[in-house]
Amino acid sequence: MTALAVPPVLGGAAVPAGLLRRAHAAAAELARRGVRDGGRVALEGNDDLLAWFLGADLLGAASLVVEPRWTARERAAVLDDARPDLVVRPTPTEPGPGTTPAGDGRTPFYLPTTSGSSGRPTVLRRSRDSWLRSFAALGAVPGPVLIAGPLSSSLFLFGALHALWCGAELRFGRAADARAAATTHVVPAMLADLVATQERAPAETALRTVVCGGAHLGDGLRARFREAFPEAELVEYYGSAEHSLIAIRRGAGLRPVPGVDLDVRDGTLWVRSPLAADGTLRAGRLEPAGEWTTVGDRVDLHDGLLTVHGRGSAVISSGGRLVAAEEVETVLREVPGVDDVVVTGTPHARLGALVTAVVEGEPASADLRAAARHALEPGKRPRVWLRAKALPRTASGKPARAVIADGLAAGTLDAEPLR
Repeated sequence: MTALAVPPVLGGAAVPAGLLRRAHAAAAELARRGVRDGGRVALEGNDDLLAWFLGADLLGAASLVVEPRWTARERAAVLDDARPDLVVRPTPTEPGPGTTPAGDGRTPFYLPTTSGSSGRPTVLRRSRDSWLRSFAALGAVPGPVLIAGPLSSSLFLFGALHALWCGAELRFGRAADARAAATTHVVPAMLADLVATQERAPAETALRTVVCGGAHLGDGLRARFREAFPEAELVEYYGSAEHSLIAIRRGAGLRPVPGVDLDVRDGTLWVRSPLAADGTLRAGRLEPAGEWTTVGDRVDLHDGLLTVHGRGSAVISSGGRLVAAEEVETVLREVPGVDDVVVTGTPHARLGALVTAVVEGEPASADLRAAARHALEPGKRPRVWLRAKALPRTASGKPARAVIADGLAAGTLDAEPLR
């Protein structure tokens, strides 16, 4: 029997035989339904999603993974921009003939969407090389690798494909289960859950590498991680759907990925990178990305170290003062009992907005206010304090900042005053 070819986006790594057979079976079924090199497929549903994604890659087709939490309007808007040749629900398939891989490193393989928590998510287009280079930038990790979130999130899909690129065993589960794995991919809220689990019930662990992306980590959580998992390495990366990896932190300081050029213009980061997306799809047509692009993040770059202050859109204008939401969030996340927090603005007729903290967890109000007084200038301290049982979240597990801000403006946010 002729050996089955490895999907090109995995760079020739050894792939589990069962997954490889299912990927080739999915490729045969997609080809039977008319998908060809250069085509686009929308995958809707979680049954054997990874095999169908890799099957499309074998054909040289790019996949859009439909986020199940999209509204009907969001789903329709995304599909209108992506214009897939086929919308299919992945299902187990019968073994079929092997597929000869099509395309090359420049071939589009993935149509990620921005995490747009409200309004119209943006559809991007990525080439195989953009993620193969990203895998190499992150480097090899030991297996087994546990993925703690859904593959509809590009952050966790990246983690799953990176694990296969490493030739590691791939598992799926909760972040709290990661102690039985050697590596896990998480966002900060999941890291906090993992650390809290180990603190409550210390146990022997196989964990050696934790890869964390999606948002800034505070020094307090880093210190707790080191105490809870002294044998494990924490690898933090900063990036975006548009740029993939931009900088990586191993130990002290966030350092730009080699080959990625950074330019700070009036405090805003601009990026030139071979890891970046090709551009944006609008009504099925590609709007190519420029040589230098930005998502509006406010940063400092000194002596080769990058400090990220947050997205420009997450800046609150209150009484003529600009307050970076993520700076305030970093302070408040260190308070015992805080599971997560979003800082945004409550509309105010005279001041423009009031700095508002929406807290998930059971912290003491006095502790929150004391932390704000100690670490923040008066104008940056929250004027409104709310507690939510559960913050609205995006598919990757990050707080849905825009949904929270819209709920505050409309008076519909499920939160109560913190007393």
